[in-house]
Amino acid sequence: MSAPGGSAPPPATRRHYDRLDPDKVTATLDRLREPITRSFVEPRHLADVVLEVRAVVGQVTREPGAAAPWHRAVRIGSRVAIGLLVVLIVVAVGSAVRTGATQVGDVRALDWLQIVEAGVNDVVFAGLAIFFLRSVPDRIVRRRTLGLLHRLRSLAHIFDMHQMSKDPESLLPLGEGGGNPGGDPMSRAELGRYYDYCSELLSLVAKVAALCAEASTDAVVLETVSEIENLTNGMSRKIWQKISLLRPAPLA
Repeated sequence: MSAPGGSAPPPATRRHYDRLDPDKVTATLDRLREPITRSFVEPRHLADVVLEVRAVVGQVTREPGAAAPWHRAVRIGSRVAIGLLVVLIVVAVGSAVRTGATQVGDVRALDWLQIVEAGVNDVVFAGLAIFFLRSVPDRIVRRRTLGLLHRLRSLAHIFDMHQMSKDPESLLPLGEGGGNPGGDPMSRAELGRYYDYCSELLSLVAKVAALCAEASTDAVVLETVSEIENLTNGMSRKIWQKISLLRPAPLA
């Protein structure tokens, strides 16, 4: 029963709005690719790059990092190795102590110091090995995630190269520095839409980058995501500067 005056939706309903949905991101990419393919007849390959971004989303969906079966297998293997290492260290230290205790009458203080030093070294090296084994699964996930993020960074630069090849000055009158005979044959409206699509796609690249690190707390991964967001924001600002050149000058 709902409370009078309308109550907040149940937690099961709100739960869908606390993280990015890969299906929604894919649907948005498809919705943008369709008008790009329909509006621009010439082979500008912009729609093909959209498919590459879509493929990254597919990789994130198919192999969800820490939830993947291979990651669970690696994590179990690392825990088993840590357990065996702890057992070996306990046996080694216990054997050294037992040996020293049986020879307590013959062992001098300097010999005891050497035994203790060897035990401490074993414990320190074991601690380093345990730390390394414990971090192996997370390192594998980090390497995979950084690979996807590096690919997204490259795709962002490709989108930027597409918009850089379209010069808005070719649409300006000759007296205003335009009229380039080798300019792009696109009209003012088409070029404006093209720039807008590039800006939207750069924004989606940042969203896919955030999707790659949705459940990650790795500082390196989060920093890389932030760098990609700053990169795409800077590229979008350059695009909107070009869009402002397409606007007609105000009448005197």
